Formats: sequence, C-alpha cells, structure tokens
Amino acid sequence: MAPLTGRLAPLGKPLTYVLKALTSQLKHVRNGSSRYDVSVAVRDSRSDPGAARQAVRDLVAIDQAHIVLTMAGTQVLPAVADTCEELRVPCLSTTFPWQAYVHARGAAPGHHFQWTYHFAWGLDDIATVFAQMWEQTGGTPTIGCLWNDDLQGDLLRHGQYGFAPVASTRGHHLVDLGPYREPAVDFQTQVGRMREYGADIVTSAATAADLSLFHRQARQAGLRPRLITCSRWLTYPHTHTVTAPDVHAELADARVATLVYWSPTHPYRSSLDGSTCADLAHAYRRDTGESWLQPLGLAHALVETAHHALGTADDPTDHAAVAQALAGTTLPTIAGTLDWKQGPTPNIALLRLAGGQWHPGPKGPDLVIVSNTQIPEVATTGELQPV
Repeated sequence: MAPLTGRLAPLGKPLTYVLKALTSQLKHVRNGSSRYDVSVAVRDSRSDPGAARQAVRDLVAIDQAHIVLTMAGTQVLPAVADTCEELRVPCLSTTFPWQAYVHARGAAPGHHFQWTYHFAWGLDDIATVFAQMWEQTGGTPTIGCLWNDDLQGDLLRHGQYGFAPVASTRGHHLVDLGPYREPAVDFQTQVGRMREYGADIVTSAATAADLSLFHRQARQAGLRPRLITCSRWLTYPHTHTVTAPDVHAELADARVATLVYWSPTHPYRSSLDGSTCADLAHAYRRDTGESWLQPLGLAHALVETAHHALGTADDPTDHAAVAQALAGTTLPTIAGTLDWKQGPTPNIALLRLAGGQWHPGPKGPDLVIVSNTQIPEVATTGELQPV
C-alpha cells in the first residue's frame, strides 16, 4: 500500500523503488525445507484514508494478500492498519511516531493489537534528540512550540506521552505559541507570542510551506530564531516536498535541524543481500536521478522484515502464523536491528535517532549529522550551526 498519487506521492517513491530493486530476492521465500513462490501487489492509497481502506480490502479480497506493508501518512497509515486489524490480515508499517500510531487508532500505550505491527521512534525520542541540539547552542533558551491543532500537535502537547515532559525534565522552558490550522495562512499570533515569551529557539512539526511562512513573518517582525528544530515534513529535503522557490530560499536561510533515522552513513547492512546503507543510497540516485530520502532505508527494512516473517512463520500461508512471526521478530536490517520483543509497548519495535541539520549545498539542502548521543555507532558528519 503506497501513496502513488496525491499529496503524499513524493514519499511513496522510496517504497515503490525498493520493491522494484528487490524483485529478484522477492520471487521466492524459503521456509524450512519448503520454498514458496511470492507475488507482490501494489495498490495506491491516493493519499486518502477512505481510498486506502478500500485498497486494503482489494489487496485482501482480490490479491489474496498474506501480509500488507505500508508507510507514510498521519491519517492514511492508521486507516490501513485499522482495516487490516478488521480483516484479520497481518500488517507491517513504519514512518510514524509510535505514540501517534497507537493514539490515532483510539488506543493507549499498553494496548495489544492482534494483527498490526509497526517500527519507528517515539515523540519522547524526538524530544531527547532535539533537546540535545538545543543544548549545543549554549545557555538556557526559552523554546517556542509551533504545533498545529491536529493529531500531531495534540500528541506533542500531551502531558504524559508527548514531547514536553521529556524536554522539561532536561531543564528546558517550553512555551506554546498557539495552535494553527494546516495549511496556515498567517502566523502573526504565534510570532507575537514568540516575542512576548522571549523564545529564541523554535520547535515544530510543520510542513515546509508553513514553516517557511512562520520564519518569514518572524523575520519581518524583527525576530530571528537562533535554531529551529522540526520533525515530520522537514525530515525530507524541502526541495523534494514543495516546489516554491521562495520556500526553498526561506528554509535554506533558517538552517532547520531535524531528526535522522536513516542515512547513507549508518553502518548497517541488508539481511536480504548484504548491501550497505551507502550502497542503497547510491543505487537510488543512479536509478532515479534523485537524492536519497530517509524513508528509503525504512522501506527496505519493511520488505526485509516481511520476507523474514514469511520465512520463519509456522505456515506462511496462514495469517495468524505470520502475525505471530512478526511479534517474535528480532532482525538486523539496513535500518538497524528491529526487535518486537523489546519494544516500548506491544506491536512496536523501536528505532534510535540521531540529530541532523540541513546545510545549504551546491545541489540543494544537505543533511549533516550533528548529534549522535542516542546512536553512537552513527558518526557525526558536521557541526550544528545556529543562525
């Protein structure tokens, strides 16, 4: 299940690329002494939760899916997972903080889903890596929180499971600049609160276009954040998710810092063919003409894990057996070792995060790793540059 069309389409490319690149490895799966033929069906979520639900039903009823894979989409991914749970078919997903994965489905941490499994990081992990980068700027800054009025913003504000509790525990003073509706048309209220509270660092989960608008209006008001940390859409190069030149110029000037969950310098190998992260990134650029994206490594790990589950299930043609295999999986992948037996809550395997910053480069924004405290085997590739 991939977003081939609609607003999430740029983020669907890594998954469709990986499926094509691994065609030869996916033709068969060996399970004990038996070998099974494998077919891969791809359906378009159209970046819409309703269309995604119907596409899942088609995957199961028409394509006879034994496992469904998906990634990307605050509303689409939970719709896919819930439909798989309803239809009693195993589902594996990624690229979504695990608290959001749980809460968007009407559950709370500790809830056990029978059919659906996920690997990612947590909102608390984002808070930790962002706080580590704030601390590199020196002093005790006031952090202005630019969060929307939707699921992401509500969860980031959550007093128990969200972002603020972790950052506050580290001694940081966070102030909420006020919720806003996406897409935003004006941030004057938030800019005014930034001035009122004396916030000189901003943290957000905004889209590239919205963050650009905020930064422009802050500058016009005589304010300039020393550092902006932003998750979600800013984990991708802004040149990939939006075409407006003014947005590109604004965000290049802002030098946004973000979380890093995969890069060509991560020291991991594929469990399918032994290829490295650098190999995968190079192949993607060679075959597509485009720069690597962080979801590329997760898409590859998604396929690796599904292949492993089919190869280790008591019966790869039985849905319950495949789900049970997922629940017991510990697997070294090109995105790191995924372990569903040691997750923070049932159905979740955790990925560790580094901190990065977008530096302007001759070919567009370049993601430089500036903090590796949580994942020391990943080398830093540059220094944080506050504005």
